Amino acid sequence: MTRAWGWGLTALATAFVLWYASYYTTIMVWELRKLFAWFSLPLLAVAACVAAGLAVRWLRRRAGRTGGGGNAAIVLGWFGGAFALVLAIGWLVYGAYLQDRAYMASAEIVSDPVPTLSARSPYVVGKAQAAPHLGDVTGEISDITYLPDSDRFGALVERRGWLAGYEVGLVQEVPLGGTGRSQERCPFDVAKADARISGWFTHNLGRKISAVKRWVRFEADDAYVTCSNGTPVVVVPLKRQTGLLVVTERPAGVALYDGRTGKLTVTTDTSAVPGPSYPLSLAARQREGTAAVGGFGDWWFERSGWDASEDGANEGNESEFTLRQGGAATGGSAYVTPLTPQGDASSVVAVSTVPTRHQGGGLAPMTVYRLDPAWSSPKALVALIKAEYRDVCCYNDDEVFEIVPTGGTTWTATIGSEQNIRYRVEGRGPVDGREATCLKAADGALIRCAYAAPGSPEEQELKRREQQKQQDGAAKGGGDPGDLKGLTDEQLADLQRRLGDEFVRRLKSGAAPAPS
Repeated sequence: MTRAWGWGLTALATAFVLWYASYYTTIMVWELRKLFAWFSLPLLAVAACVAAGLAVRWLRRRAGRTGGGGNAAIVLGWFGGAFALVLAIGWLVYGAYLQDRAYMASAEIVSDPVPTLSARSPYVVGKAQAAPHLGDVTGEISDITYLPDSDRFGALVERRGWLAGYEVGLVQEVPLGGTGRSQERCPFDVAKADARISGWFTHNLGRKISAVKRWVRFEADDAYVTCSNGTPVVVVPLKRQTGLLVVTERPAGVALYDGRTGKLTVTTDTSAVPGPSYPLSLAARQREGTAAVGGFGDWWFERSGWDASEDGANEGNESEFTLRQGGAATGGSAYVTPLTPQGDASSVVAVSTVPTRHQGGGLAPMTVYRLDPAWSSPKALVALIKAEYRDVCCYNDDEVFEIVPTGGTTWTATIGSEQNIRYRVEGRGPVDGREATCLKAADGALIRCAYAAPGSPEEQELKRREQQKQQDGAAKGGGDPGDLKGLTDEQLADLQRRLGDEFVRRLKSGAAPAPS
């Protein structure tokens, strides 16, 4: 009886510890589930062979034949181990392919133009401008995130110390054009809201999330901060696991951490979240899954799918650009990535988009837009910009920042320093064998074009300016006397008549005509 009570109390204590340690049990279940997916088939193969050997041995004993049964079990055991080793290696490879195929389930590959997207200030500029605007804050910046709904950058600042949370949230405007630089600092109540991601002990935000909802996890880089009427809110997009032999991740709502009260809310209704609610890391995993767009052989030899463009100006932020759609905050937003084919080719041949907001527990739809014509690589585009616009790029601290898709068949590169964006260059890919690019002011006003694509809005604007210039010159008396190409037939005939009349007048007066 005493032993039974001891076992019962031990079981209750173990159950209580597992229930209380929800954070660590969640991590353990996630990792064990992934390990089970990789090694379940090999373990089943070993178990089947061992069971077969034991069955053979039992049958021989039952039949009265004791000799040789042990040898058969040993042979089957060795065979099972060898078969399990081969199966484990094969499943590690083929299982990874099946994972990519699972993430490709919601993907669609089209040849349509990329939807219209709004250019924004580069990520590195938003990061560089956060620190000077923190004032007397003593903490360290832990995260910078672009918030497409408000066209702002959110910076999350950690408070110094082991047993501390966040100190302040900064939401600032970093205009691509214009002079507005509004900012809002939202201080945390360090007494009530004292948790942060990867904090220690009870100051760990992940522990608090697991206490509210188990079996969900998140990536630290997916979290960001927003300010609501002076109150900082930390938004943490969550993920859950699905599958048995092929384990993949799915969205699981968001966790909202109030920086004034310390209240944590986990919800699947993300319509009111003031920013991206779909995990950026999950969008990146879906994009990586495009490697399995073909068969297993194409996947294994890397003959299919695309990679994120990682050279040139996009080297510091090469994938999942958060951009607004439709040119306005109400048009939605998406994670956008320029794609290059696998291998040594570096030209941008496609663009993938994944919405930043998605309702439900399934994968958000991913669309891969094939480009025609393809774009040069970001590294080649930087060299082209420096060659064609050498009078504006690049001197002192100026450089070419992110080259991002901005809709249709266009890309946009920003030029300037980390504290001041001065210009942007917009391109349309090779047209008639030449990369069509135009230089614009930071606010989008056209300055000039190295080569305007025929029929493009830039070409039409340049023609309109030339016609206006000719008309203004004609109204002032012909403008440049050496340039007559812009005159109409009537204007040219009138000029000839006036010139003849002037010669007749001067001959009658005895004066020689002045040289022109």
